[in-house]
Amino acid sequence: MSIKIYTKTGDLGQTSLIGGTRVPKSHIRIESYGTIDELNSFIGFLNDQLENASTKNFLKEIQDRLFTIGSSLACDPEKEPKMKLPDLKEEDIKLVEDEIDAMNKELHPMKSFILPGGSVAISSAHLARCVCRRAERNCVNMLEQQMFVDPLVIKYLNRLSDYLFVVARYTAHLAGIKEIEWKARINTRPH
Repeated sequence: MSIKIYTKTGDLGQTSLIGGTRVPKSHIRIESYGTIDELNSFIGFLNDQLENASTKNFLKEIQDRLFTIGSSLACDPEKEPKMKLPDLKEEDIKLVEDEIDAMNKELHPMKSFILPGGSVAISSAHLARCVCRRAERNCVNMLEQQMFVDPLVIKYLNRLSDYLFVVARYTAHLAGIKEIEWKARINTRPH
């Protein structure tokens, strides 16, 4: 038996959180887990362009963690304790940090800001990084509005955006592509 994709229950701009609570589709909680879904899609897109097996495998792990984060954000926090949802762990953050450290060992130290670009894969890593930062901002916004967000979610997203930045650099390194250093234009016209 196949599951219908459309339910028609959201036709008037409302949707249900896990647990059944109805909220407007413009609710910050919906925006937050929708951005996590967007991030997951960008990471899949990035992964399709990479050749390094280790990075590809780790990105799949990240996609799994993002589903965990999405389910946490999509759940009515008052009903979550009664549900059996996957959870994020401090070890997940440590794994991301270890991956960053391993890649950084092969990279030259940064001496300036780096502009996104150089190849489609490098640019895709930067796009994923930017979406990750937006997801993090959305979660912080929820906290500021006194809505529950697991603190590990914000910490994980913060570290993940750093990881994606390093993936962009590492991808350039492996491909022998010179990073595009930002050189600030200095206004030489008299004021």
